Amino acid sequence: MFDSIMMLSANNGGGASGADLLVTFLPLVIVLVIFYFFLIRPQKKKERKDAEMRKNLQVGDEVVTVGGVVGIVFSVKEDTVVVETGGDRSKIRVKKWAIAQNLTIHEEE
Repeated sequence: MFDSIMMLSANNGGGASGADLLVTFLPLVIVLVIFYFFLIRPQKKKERKDAEMRKNLQVGDEVVTVGGVVGIVFSVKEDTVVVETGGDRSKIRVKKWAIAQNLTIHEEE
């Protein structure tokens, strides 16, 4: 029985042809391309847009943090923002990455 298996593999050339490999890996390549265009690319585009928004924060902008705190930017430092919020004008310091939205619309020059 072992001899017959060896003969079969010898008759097939012992390996897969190029067409067999293409048929095997083509669905995987198609799935990866679909993932890139529908998931990865839009996510990176959104991350760039959010980073640009955080970089352009100005004093007086109305912002929303990822925790849902709404307030007005009091000061901007390198990696933190002081947000004034509430009726008693309390101030909290948050990291820039914690700013989810800038509700103030700035006119482009």
